[in-house]
Amino acid sequence: MKHPKMPMGLIVFFALASVVMAVVTVKISPLDQSNATIVVQEPYLRSSLPTSTSAAAFMVLRNQTGRDDRLVAVRSNLPGRVELHSHSEDANGVMRMGVIQGGVALKDGQAHAFARGGDHLMFTGLDAPLEQGDTVTVTLVFEEAGEVEITVPVDQTR
Repeated sequence: MKHPKMPMGLIVFFALASVVMAVVTVKISPLDQSNATIVVQEPYLRSSLPTSTSAAAFMVLRNQTGRDDRLVAVRSNLPGRVELHSHSEDANGVMRMGVIQGGVALKDGQAHAFARGGDHLMFTGLDAPLEQGDTVTVTLVFEEAGEVEITVPVDQTR
């Protein structure tokens, strides 16, 4: 039995319609967080002097989790303490450094820079000098994303 020929325009129409239907029926749930992450970019740790008992870590955090979050604590494998700190200028032009109360808000899709002269992770009570090229394990604790463990290289040259 011979099949009638279908006009090329009709074939293209049905092909495109089936592609559109396939795209329309594929739904990605906003609750699917399988690819959602906190991205940590360019982390490094340095001390101001080789014999210093304190140091600071810098990095950029990007929230790609699909929801707002907050960095509330930091831990490290180094002795001493790690705190979220910031620099600010008082009314007299004097720079002050202190603990960031309540953590650091990180809205979905946004980034937060921990940079020299601004927010940073402050390490105090170190019992040995930081050596160029060493690495330090740091755990960032978020309200929503939970704990994110990173490896931070010591870079005294930045």
